[in-house]
Amino acid sequence: MESKGKLISAMQELRADNISKQKRGVHFILASIIIWGAVLGIHMSSLPILTKNMYTFFCSAPLVPLAFLISKLIGVDFQNKGNPLSNLGLLFALNQMLYILIAMWVYAAVPDKMLMVYAMIFGAHLLPYGWLYQSKVYYIFSIVIPITVLLIGLYYPSAIIAALMLLIEIVFAICLIIEYKSIQKKSK
Repeated sequence: MESKGKLISAMQELRADNISKQKRGVHFILASIIIWGAVLGIHMSSLPILTKNMYTFFCSAPLVPLAFLISKLIGVDFQNKGNPLSNLGLLFALNQMLYILIAMWVYAAVPDKMLMVYAMIFGAHLLPYGWLYQSKVYYIFSIVIPITVLLIGLYYPSAIIAALMLLIEIVFAICLIIEYKSIQKKSK
């Protein structure tokens, strides 16, 4: 039992280190604001829906470089190489790539609902980050995003979904920053 306690304690220390050095991954959420802004611009255009959807997929490509640049601006250790849990965060992100296959199917089968599915996948992939960053904000948004997007997306066009996601991401980033700062105050 004692070794189990030491293991849990070590895991908590690694998570605390990750939270501190990566500021709960806020650099990725800030980068996603830029990406959802681009997606909104695309879906407000008069392009055909298949073209809009293809460009939406392209918008995801600069996520990591944008997050890297933002991490430099806000003082986040982008890789935190000394912490093995950083690799777990990468695994959580890569897991989303498997679900993007569903969005690719929707792209051809029901193109008007592709962005809705894409946004639901994005939201749902946030769930394990709640554990990694010990964050209620991640847990809440990982549930709120897919449900809200589904309810709105069934009745409204993709531009509304993109605008909703942009707004949600801004609120999400603000909540993460507040949560991070409140934890920092408590630890001082």
